Amino acid sequence: MNESSEKKWHHTPAAEILAQQGVEAAAGLDAAEVERRQGEFGPNKVTARRGTPAWLKFVRQFNQPLVYILLVAVGVTAALGEWVDSSVIFGVVFINAIVGFLQEAKAEKSIESLARMVATETTVRRDGRKQRVHSEELVPGDVVLLEPGDRVPGDMRLFKVKDLHADESALTGESLPVEKRTAVLPADTPLADRRNLAFTGTLVTAGQGEGVVCATGDRTEAGRIARLISEAVDLSTPLTKKIAHLSKLLLWVILGLAVVAFAIGVLRGEPPVDMFMAAVALAVGAIPEGLPAAVTIVLAIGVSRMAKRRAIIRKLPAVETLGSTTIICSDKTGTLTENQMTVREIFAGGELFSVTGAGYEPAGEIERDGSRVHVPDCPALAECLRAGVLCNDSQLIRDDGRYKVQGDPTEAALLVVGEKAGLIHADTHRDSPRVDVIPFVSAHMFRATLHEAVIGRVIYKVGAVERLLERCADALDENGNLVPLDKTGVHHAVEAMAGRGLRVLAFVRRYVEANHEKLEHRHVAQGLTFLGLQGMIDPPRPEAIAAVHHCQKAGIIVKMITGDHLITACAIAGQIGLQGREEQGRLVAFAGRDLEDVSEAELPAVAERTAVFARVAPEQKLRLVRALQSLGHVIAMTGDGVNDAPALKQADIGVAMGISGTDVAKAAADMILTDDNFASIEAAVEEGRGVFDNLTKFIVWTLPTNASEAMILLTAIVLGTQLPALPVQLLWVNMMTAIFLGLMLVFETKEPDLMDRPPRDPARPLLTFALMMRTGLVCLVMLAGSFWLFFWEMEVAGGTIAEARTAVINVIVLVEIGYLFNCRSLNHSLAAIGPFTNRWVIGGSLAMLGVQLLFTYAPWMNRLFHTAPIGGESWLRIVVVAVAASTAVEFEKWLRFGRRRNERVNPE
Repeated sequence: MNESSEKKWHHTPAAEILAQQGVEAAAGLDAAEVERRQGEFGPNKVTARRGTPAWLKFVRQFNQPLVYILLVAVGVTAALGEWVDSSVIFGVVFINAIVGFLQEAKAEKSIESLARMVATETTVRRDGRKQRVHSEELVPGDVVLLEPGDRVPGDMRLFKVKDLHADESALTGESLPVEKRTAVLPADTPLADRRNLAFTGTLVTAGQGEGVVCATGDRTEAGRIARLISEAVDLSTPLTKKIAHLSKLLLWVILGLAVVAFAIGVLRGEPPVDMFMAAVALAVGAIPEGLPAAVTIVLAIGVSRMAKRRAIIRKLPAVETLGSTTIICSDKTGTLTENQMTVREIFAGGELFSVTGAGYEPAGEIERDGSRVHVPDCPALAECLRAGVLCNDSQLIRDDGRYKVQGDPTEAALLVVGEKAGLIHADTHRDSPRVDVIPFVSAHMFRATLHEAVIGRVIYKVGAVERLLERCADALDENGNLVPLDKTGVHHAVEAMAGRGLRVLAFVRRYVEANHEKLEHRHVAQGLTFLGLQGMIDPPRPEAIAAVHHCQKAGIIVKMITGDHLITACAIAGQIGLQGREEQGRLVAFAGRDLEDVSEAELPAVAERTAVFARVAPEQKLRLVRALQSLGHVIAMTGDGVNDAPALKQADIGVAMGISGTDVAKAAADMILTDDNFASIEAAVEEGRGVFDNLTKFIVWTLPTNASEAMILLTAIVLGTQLPALPVQLLWVNMMTAIFLGLMLVFETKEPDLMDRPPRDPARPLLTFALMMRTGLVCLVMLAGSFWLFFWEMEVAGGTIAEARTAVINVIVLVEIGYLFNCRSLNHSLAAIGPFTNRWVIGGSLAMLGVQLLFTYAPWMNRLFHTAPIGGESWLRIVVVAVAASTAVEFEKWLRFGRRRNERVNPE
């Protein structure tokens, strides 16, 4: 636990902290004490942790079972003198190692970004005078002066504030700038509600303040987050777990078969050297040399496709992980919402109006009962909107095609709704020039301005409902006439709007004489006219609503984990359509303070049944992700703030926002959305599922080839016959078919029902029982066909051993070509998906046939691979075996899946 958490600075009076730090607020530290403390505490920056040496990171890339198999293949092919094949296989291993090595610096980048957050200058009081110093020179006990635009240089206990507000959204998830105070807070106050503290890296948006530094560098909240990032575990993905399991299985199976083959041959009296070469041939045939290349290429293609859909992948396996995701834990502010306050409802003249549009883009309309309203025909509505535009110091600026706010987000929302009603900010202020102002002060909870009017002058006042309503004498009705104020009706409207998660402000006015020059508090203390209410919220992105719906339709659970208030979070959850367990007609929701009382044993069940978590601290986000992972879920975590970074790194895949996301979040994430659009996640999920589909298709296609080659050789050894194929010939088959056939499957288009399936069970093996049985079927056909052809060519046709082996190699290749078309869909028939819809497969098959003709008839290939030309009758027998194998697979598909679909379509 860091120093600020242990000593609970928010629960300690400021005077006591100043005394503990040995400093006077009016004088600050002297130069000698600053130097001493710099020596004790070190520079005010987040220090990088010592990482693993680069050479060791690189070596670790080879510590994988599949790589062991490939290194064995390198050694075997080198021993056989096949230097080209040996070099190709080693090149694949080496490239994979480099790719993995380049992904290792993620945590270091996050910590470097945190260090840059505090690399600013700040104003301090030392030796009784103000000084500007580099933030790295700050020490505990320094007295810091804060102004608008300052970035807080260290964790501070505030002892003097004047309308001080800070933007803490990147740290806590709070949508609006937080008002700062100096009063002592309860010990159990959550991080987001510690209003008497200012945190490292947050931005001062308004007011002034002074505070004493309590923690610097690694002891700050930013430093604690850096430790959480470095402590979060990098998890392997479902794909890498399954590939690792398959690799271990293949490793032992291949070694076992080679040993069995060698032992059987020796026991039969065969020369040990010959049996050793036969065992080597068996191992070479069984090793799937093309598998790592296929994995890398299919993931790279997924990266390219996702980049076109505005999702940048930082780590290749993240493509597939999204396809296996079972739960998306999403931050609210800036991810599901616009991060732009927007007026959604207006209550004026006793009527409720709704406002369309979202964010700072002034596009939208004001409606009543679903019909557009002409604002000038509604005097009370027009005056309420005018008050919001005039009693306002913020500005909207268009930059790079996007609207940005200069000033307070709440005031920006009032300007935007005014423009939707035709009240342009500059024109309205020009027609009603400001004379005087009472600025917003937290203690008063209102703001008032005095303006020129057609008759005399007018005061507009905006603020908290409870402060303004009691000072009103009357109200405007729907026709603009003064009527008695219905306080009960207004309170009911406020309660209804607040219940929908809206922040509600009241608007009032008072006419004064034309010579009224000075605006004082007594002028707005009574006799005011109530104009109306405006309710605003940081609204959900429209595209996020659709994306959440599609994700839930695809069987993916979406949860909201945010630092914002519970009521607001629940309101947004309802608007975006989050699904989950309900109690009393509402989604189950949890606040961070309540989460502290949940034990580690109870947390997984709580996390699974709860749809909304609010006021959550960074370490709680981390706890929730780990709890859900303990139940076997594959977790995707989205976010954009510093507070999201540890959970982004811990999640199976972290998704950061590219535009609004902090550098820390981006560095901790596996994927970055360039358009900050939650809807891009839906596209990423679809691409991820397609990647897993295509990888599974490749593995299902390649395994029968390797297994049948091993079985052919093992059977020959058991029967005591000559080898139907030589090691060099099997290497040819494995390498050429992987390039020209297997890799063509990575270009297969996504199947239509891809997003109608539930998420793939993380515990489900890569090869299901059905696919294993299909693999066995193809192996048996290939084994039987190869031996039939081998004996036919030798015994019946009277061919040479070279001709018989050439026929065997060609039947293996043609069966693979036919099976390639079978594997374009694991469930649907070739007719259903269209035989010509993947031109890559057709082109690869033709190319493979071309090189096989060279393999069979080119004299130099005959000498190199010990092959011989074969006649037309041999080709006819080869085609018969290949067609039989492909037909058997299509029939098995129909038995397993086609009948089931027919039963669903035509139930009895």
